[in-house]
Amino acid sequence: MESENAQTLSRRARGLYQVTFSDHSMRELNKLPVENQLDLVDKISNVTPAQLSEPDEAIGRFHREGITYYRVRAGDFRCYFEIKGDTLYAHYILHKNSLTDFIYRNKLPVTTETMVEQHKSFWKYLETLKKNDPS
Repeated sequence: MESENAQTLSRRARGLYQVTFSDHSMRELNKLPVENQLDLVDKISNVTPAQLSEPDEAIGRFHREGITYYRVRAGDFRCYFEIKGDTLYAHYILHKNSLTDFIYRNKLPVTTETMVEQHKSFWKYLETLKKNDPS
C-alpha cells in the first residue's frame, strides 16, 4: 500500500492524473492494435492540468449537462473523458472515421470536431454505442 501512495504522490508532484476507463471504453481499447492502445494510453496518461486549463487542437474541452468533458487525440482515435478528482475517467474511444460518419449521416453543417461534440445528437449516438455493445 505504501508503494501505491508513493506512486500517487509522485504523479501529483509531476502534475499527472490517474486514468480509469469505463467498461465501454475498455472494450473499445482492447479491440485496437497494441501500438494504437499504447499510443492512446500514453497520450491520456500524460495529460497535465496545464493542458486541460488551456485546451488546443490536441485536447478539446466542452460542456454537456453541467459536466466538463475533454477529448484527446491519439493518431486516428479520440478518447472522451472527464476529470473526477485526481482521475481522468475515459467514457468513450472512437475512431476518427466514426466521427466523420456521424457528421455525414446526420447531415450536420459543421466541419470541426469541437462543434460536433457540442451537438446533442452526438451524445445520443454515443449512448447507442453503449446500448449496442454486448457486456
